[in-house]
Amino acid sequence: MDIQLIKSCEAKAQEWLASDVYDAQTKAEVKALLESDDKTPLIDAFYQSLEFGTGGLRGIMGVGTNRMNKYIVGMATQGFANYINKAFPEGGKSVVVGHDCRNNGRMFAESVAAIFSANGIKAYLFESLRPTPEISFAIRQLGAVAGVNVTASHNPKEYNGYKAYWSDGAQVIAPHDTGIIDEVNKVKIEDVKFEGNPDLIQIIGGEMDYDYMTAVKEAMVDQDVILRQKDLNIVYSAMHGTGRVIVPLCLRSWGFQNINVVPEQMVVDGNFPTVVSPNPENAEAMTLGMNLGTKLNADLVVATDPDADRLAIVCRDSKGEWVIINGNQTCMMFSYYIIKNKIALGQLKPTDFMVKTIVTTEVIAEIAKRNNVELRDCYTGFKWIAREIAISEGEQKYIGGGEESFGFLPYDKVRDKDAPASICLICEIAAWAKDQGKTLYDLLMQIYQEYGFSYEHTINVVKPGKSGADEIKQMMVDFRGANAPREIAGSKVVLTKDYQALTATDGEGNVEKLDMPTTSNVMQWFCEDGTKISVRPSGTEPKIKFYCEIKGQMNSADDYAACLEAAKQKVEGIKASLGL
Repeated sequence: MDIQLIKSCEAKAQEWLASDVYDAQTKAEVKALLESDDKTPLIDAFYQSLEFGTGGLRGIMGVGTNRMNKYIVGMATQGFANYINKAFPEGGKSVVVGHDCRNNGRMFAESVAAIFSANGIKAYLFESLRPTPEISFAIRQLGAVAGVNVTASHNPKEYNGYKAYWSDGAQVIAPHDTGIIDEVNKVKIEDVKFEGNPDLIQIIGGEMDYDYMTAVKEAMVDQDVILRQKDLNIVYSAMHGTGRVIVPLCLRSWGFQNINVVPEQMVVDGNFPTVVSPNPENAEAMTLGMNLGTKLNADLVVATDPDADRLAIVCRDSKGEWVIINGNQTCMMFSYYIIKNKIALGQLKPTDFMVKTIVTTEVIAEIAKRNNVELRDCYTGFKWIAREIAISEGEQKYIGGGEESFGFLPYDKVRDKDAPASICLICEIAAWAKDQGKTLYDLLMQIYQEYGFSYEHTINVVKPGKSGADEIKQMMVDFRGANAPREIAGSKVVLTKDYQALTATDGEGNVEKLDMPTTSNVMQWFCEDGTKISVRPSGTEPKIKFYCEIKGQMNSADDYAACLEAAKQKVEGIKASLGL
């Protein structure tokens, strides 16, 4: 073990013991780390400072500079407050503060509100846990200049996090992201104003819930179909988190009357006792919901992650077995329904537009193209979808958008992923399908037949350590130069997009500029047979990710299995072509 590293971590730990800022319990825990024969926990806690990135903070809870605790949260909030006071020097400004179900969430949120108030900024603090999209909504509703949500989304129970929002209700982007980071990095623990001003802290709750629920109804496309299928058999799981109250209430306000909840997962618990990880993408996390769905003969099972920004959908396949609809299929189904039914009801306007991220399925682009609806591509992350809404406000109407990681936003009153609104809309879609004697799975097969089959698969190549980081860097250099693929799995590359250079190069070598708000270390290759490969190094983990999309043709639902098998075989060809 590195002796110098141990000494450096011990010195940092001693600074915590010597300071008057840290409380007795914190010092006792630090002392225990110092006295332990096993130095690994000490190193993990102090070898670096938990970095405040463009989205905020996320890390394992505990004492130390590399952990989520009230002191690290305090320094982040002090820096955020300093930036807000510089950006808005006038008085009377406010922020919104919320949290989810995670351990220490309430304590962190109260600390955040206290520090803002101590810096002369009014803090609207939610009375208890609330969904991420409601925090975004409240910022806009209250005219706040910023907001903070204490959440680690779908991470394991050991984690907590801190999401920073700006006045538009979206997570911060340039120039505010780097400006906030600069201010946070200047803060020392002695600078943090922990003693709040109670006069500048206002507790909010029920009235905002009502306003948010009212706004969610704007995502509804056709209430008549809901009224006809009001007994649609729905099973819902809150995954121990923030959707437990608001989602059933929203469903009832839309007109659904047969809502069944998974009781074990409606209990607020930051230890997530019924799942290995509270991630609705994982089939394991949906087991209790599917079991209840089987018992009740439900039409569909839906769930939200702990902060209720992402959703999961489980429906019955052609054999009556439960199948999880993946993130691309979810986004595709929403886009199809919104466009098709707004056209049928005469609601679609020429100025309406939708948004997807660059790694999300191109079937959505085909749906939009054939129905003459503008579709915009943006970078991964809902802050970029929010940006597209913002730059068109007052001129064009956003009617929906999403990404492959189980996130969708079906209206413009919120500027982040919105699971409560999306769950209501997917239940409307299920009602519409049932009206025609179909299931959601039947609808998915119909979309594939009409617009082409698509299979999406992500390849994660892990390269640990500094040598791994160097190797990933070189891979991207080579993909832009010596190893630029001319064909992938037997199909010619006809278009290459480089988001670092912001160029699009066709198969003949003709180059056009890409219209994007900033650069990003992402490459994309589009092949003659419709295959799309997107590659990007992870910003948080020692790996490089390859997003594969493979096309096929379905003449009937019976072709689905064969298309799926052929696509999976194609993935092996892609790996071979790219040397993976």
